Amino acid sequence: MTPIPRRRFLQSSLLGGAAALLPRSALAAAGGAGADAPALRIATFRADLTPPLGHPLCGGWIAPAAEILDPLEAMGFVILGAGAPQVVCAIDWTGVLNAEHLAWREAIARAVGTTPDRVALQCVHQHDAPFVCFRADELLRPYGFAVADRAFVTEMRDRLAAAAAASLAGARPLTHVARGSAPVEQVAGNRRVLLDASGKVVRMRGSSCRDAELIALPEGLIDPQLRTVAFYSGETRVAACHYYACHPMSHYGKGRVGSDYVGLARRRRQQEDSGCLRLYFTGAAGNLAAGKYNDGSAEAKVRLTERMYQAMVRSDESLRPRPLQRVRWSTRDILPPPDPAYPPEQLRAQLSNPSQTRVQRSIAAMRLSWRDRVESGLPICISALHLDDISLLHLPAEAFVEYQLLAQGVSPDRFVATAAYGDGGPWYLPTRPEYPKGGYEVSVAFCDPVVDDILTVAIRGVLSGAA
Repeated sequence: MTPIPRRRFLQSSLLGGAAALLPRSALAAAGGAGADAPALRIATFRADLTPPLGHPLCGGWIAPAAEILDPLEAMGFVILGAGAPQVVCAIDWTGVLNAEHLAWREAIARAVGTTPDRVALQCVHQHDAPFVCFRADELLRPYGFAVADRAFVTEMRDRLAAAAAASLAGARPLTHVARGSAPVEQVAGNRRVLLDASGKVVRMRGSSCRDAELIALPEGLIDPQLRTVAFYSGETRVAACHYYACHPMSHYGKGRVGSDYVGLARRRRQQEDSGCLRLYFTGAAGNLAAGKYNDGSAEAKVRLTERMYQAMVRSDESLRPRPLQRVRWSTRDILPPPDPAYPPEQLRAQLSNPSQTRVQRSIAAMRLSWRDRVESGLPICISALHLDDISLLHLPAEAFVEYQLLAQGVSPDRFVATAAYGDGGPWYLPTRPEYPKGGYEVSVAFCDPVVDDILTVAIRGVLSGAA
């Protein structure tokens, strides 16, 4: 793999019509770290990113696209007037990893005239959807496996960037912001609730479950609240962002492409309030799923959709717009080391071994991709958009819910809404105490347990940027 120079991460696109390499200190001096700007504006954009029939889903682990149930979309907004533009975007894909995640943020940054560290790109993480890592695809292709179609992915990246660019012409004054929340009834449950006498995870309660013993267990540690942050131009609600921590799948794996229960609930709200763009973000849900309340049936999907929809409605009802005074954007870079328990020679042997399953060989390729990325020095960017006393926190990969709860406790006087599933390179991000317990999530965690310390420091640091 050709090393990716670390400075690429900080490379700006067009600022004021001129190409520049603008360090973050210069951004701060120009108002990039915060601005009390009376001329704030907001632009919203969306794009259809539905894959063609036959395209791999979930990185090729499951059946390819055979039927389109409903479209996969990308939705986002651009805030102008607080230093360089700030972009937040959610896409209905399983994941965008490593160099590709940076490439998408670079494309969007060029399109709107900002730097890639001021672009948050978060996946919703439905599984009947594309999962993109070109390096893993390169490693798997010689063995007859495909992760994604490069031409299609590049086309979708450029489509999204073009939509963001076109949105700027319709930017409106951004005058007010509101926050709200409501509990979600009977959707999320912790996956890691069945332990043996030694404290090891015995079985996982997944996105769907028909195991009576697992279903009977308590929900376990979750965050029950759906949070909403809405943006207004005068009295008009322009955009509303919904955040909830739970794997967003009711059932998957049959090639039936769709946005699943979270996307259907979001779309229903969109239809009722067509002038307001509705975005949905999956929170830190690495150890959360709907299996306690979902048996994988079509009827269960309807129930989950209704419960999410009702929570969105109740959260909207609690919104109280107030004038927006201050906007800030803060970042921290991290690059956690790979788990030394999986040396590269072992991974290459696993990748090339025909007796290994498709999934096992894919995991080896993804682990090797993460190792290559760490060796290249390309960091993950943790970011947060601060709107007065509201913070929108953007985390990578499949972070455990404990990180979301930590973020809420760092600044208890702030309203913190967490979106995970940004850069998916590290896969699962357990907390340090969870590593010794084992289980599926730990088996596909690519980082050394020190990631807990690194990510905790970054969360604290990025939220301190609100001051």
